[in-house]
Amino acid sequence: MKATPIYPSGLAATAERPQTQPYLTSRFGLVQIVHDSIIAFPDGLIGLGGSRYALLSTDARSPFLWLQSLDHSTVALPIANPHRFFADFVVELADGEALRLGLSDGQPADVYVTVTAAKDPSEITVNLRAPILIRGGHGYQVINQAPGAAVKTPLFPPGPVGSSAAAAA
Repeated sequence: MKATPIYPSGLAATAERPQTQPYLTSRFGLVQIVHDSIIAFPDGLIGLGGSRYALLSTDARSPFLWLQSLDHSTVALPIANPHRFFADFVVELADGEALRLGLSDGQPADVYVTVTAAKDPSEITVNLRAPILIRGGHGYQVINQAPGAAVKTPLFPPGPVGSSAAAAA
């Protein structure tokens, strides 16, 4: 499966040829990662080692991306922007946590949630309780204080056609 590195918001490709470095991954083979697109996770990710990751896309039309570890070739998490599926999704942080992470200045961050894949679409879930915030080359997995932010939220809940997250995709 071929993967294309992407830039988080705020990191744009320049007219100059960007500096890249090859990384061998178990899922995507050899990928060229642009230095400016590497995301540092100073506090790591919950349950995973490594602190350097890159966003990869296997299909430009898909709402799903991969958060590929650059420290461990076998670690790649499927992620998605929750706003594409849940229009009312919000991340609420305690003031002290937002300040500690440098996210209290009102500047936006890219928001992603991890996806638990399944063959049956009705069993695919996302973690709205521990979203990933990315801004300025740094990423943080935080605990969302918003009411109703569950660890295993169905991405495509059963219900009438047009009423589920599938309608947002």
